[in-house]
Amino acid sequence: MSERIAFIGGGNMASAIISGLIKQGISANTIDVVEPAAEARDKLLANFGIQAQAAPAATLRNASLVIWAVKPQTFKDAALAVAAHTAQALHLSVAAGICSDSIATWLGTERVVRAMPNTPALVGKGITGLFARAGASQADRDRVSQIIATTGESLWFDTEDKLDVVTALSGSGPAYVFYFMEAMTMAGTEMGLSREQAQQLAVATFAGASALAQASTDAPQVLRQRVTSKGGTTFAAISSMEDNDVRALFIDAMYAARERAKELGDEFGAA
Repeated sequence: MSERIAFIGGGNMASAIISGLIKQGISANTIDVVEPAAEARDKLLANFGIQAQAAPAATLRNASLVIWAVKPQTFKDAALAVAAHTAQALHLSVAAGICSDSIATWLGTERVVRAMPNTPALVGKGITGLFARAGASQADRDRVSQIIATTGESLWFDTEDKLDVVTALSGSGPAYVFYFMEAMTMAGTEMGLSREQAQQLAVATFAGASALAQASTDAPQVLRQRVTSKGGTTFAAISSMEDNDVRALFIDAMYAARERAKELGDEFGAA
């Protein structure tokens, strides 16, 4: 991967991928970034030595891969401004909701791959769902897999609509985990622990449980049952959640996230 890579958008997700690439030995000198926000450009310079540009320029023609890390509502305008410079490139989008039909129309190319990453990519622990249009070759898919591997794991999907489910499950998923961490920390403080103690216990519990689930061949349901002795403390907690329909409410929330992902594509996609 010695060729040039361009990023349109230089925020957190772009920074996560850039960080991973640099750790894999890619020179910052081979990475171009277009980022309108001065603060984000300053961070890229401070963190990676990358002099990002405020607007697209003809130098983008040197990029063989363009990674789109822009907000859904700004994607169309950004794409129309960049398209004239990047017809030769493979395009990888990490923008939520924007379907590949829209991206291909705006950019005038079928070499488009959509990705739905999540924020643990910032520490190399991400999981990304991927979908490639027919115009992306196997070599293109392999290259995307190589790029995404710098941020964590990935899964390819055969139909694009499944990326809306990925968005609801793993894309938004870190926020669900943090939400439960917040609740556990709050409960711990209400019951007499310091906030620091409660937060340390909550974070370590999620990290440990996740590591156990990854190391085990058993389903989460089985792992849960093993620590839920009838009549015990865990049983009391799980029973309270079941009585309050926490599982059903949580599933409803994920459906809401999937529907919003679809709406973003309809709202900001090609007319």
